[in-house]
Amino acid sequence: MPLRFSWFGFCSRDVARYVSYLLKIFRRCTQRLNNSYIMKQLFIIAAFLLLVSPVFSQNKDKKPDGIDKNDCTITVKGKTYPLFGKVKIVESFPDIKVQIVSSFEDLDVKLVESFPDDCGKVKIVESFPDVKVKIVESFPDIKVKLVESFPGVK
Repeated sequence: MPLRFSWFGFCSRDVARYVSYLLKIFRRCTQRLNNSYIMKQLFIIAAFLLLVSPVFSQNKDKKPDGIDKNDCTITVKGKTYPLFGKVKIVESFPDIKVQIVSSFEDLDVKLVESFPDDCGKVKIVESFPDVKVKIVESFPDIKVKLVESFPGVK
């Protein structure tokens, strides 16, 4: 017995039957419609639908915006940035907008001078940053609290 191909829960026989059924319907419609202009329009619409359908299914790989606690990352506008490492504070064109708060934070941050390799540990640099940050008073991407111990995502 040959292996059966499964496609969206249908085996190859089901798909073949469905395609042959659609072809029968198409042949009946074309026999009734002798006008070549209508046939061309139907063909163009069918080709357009076949070409456009993969475009709508391509955006499923994007991560939703927000904080990923497991990877200690934040996704903003489809791009993912680490919540640790070397950070440069900028006034324009930031990667992330940050609000510094004293309570109800998303992330506890500890400023370190070396080895900012754990979640929430940050080293402020002027060149070669991992992330560019703008400090804002309203509408932040993430709220942080500066701490001396136990940094990380809340």
